[in-house]
Amino acid sequence: ILDSWDARYEELVSYVKEFGNSRVPQKFARNPVLGRWVNKQRSDYKKFQPGIASCSLTGDKIQLLNKIGFEWNILDSWDARYEELVSYVKEFGNSRVPQKFARNPVLGRWVNKQRSDYKKFQPGIASCSLTGDKIQLLNKIGFEWNILDSWDA
Repeated sequence: ILDSWDARYEELVSYVKEFGNSRVPQKFARNPVLGRWVNKQRSDYKKFQPGIASCSLTGDKIQLLNKIGFEWNILDSWDARYEELVSYVKEFGNSRVPQKFARNPVLGRWVNKQRSDYKKFQPGIASCSLTGDKIQLLNKIGFEWNILDSWDA
């Protein structure tokens, strides 16, 4: 019988096969336990790095996670979300990610924020995090800035 770490690892392997990355949302609707477990691995890794012995992560477990391309240091960075959006566009043929996209709720909120930031960017408001380079990247994949207009077409 697999112990709980091994069971979660196998679930993560399946996730990576399905989604192409190890960025399981912390509140992954289909498997919330897996999302919390992945977050704990990253947290334990930070403790392991300086050699603190009280963490449950071992060198062998780190090797297993590395073998499947585990991303140790992941912030909800713009680049990570952009790559997820590229995958979404390839799968669904558009950039209209539902705001409450069950498979990846973070992506739905991120896409909505890009549209909101774009409205701020248009008049040249400098306080928004969207840049001209980011807008170009989004345009390159056919990002729809105003989905209401695209539905009317």
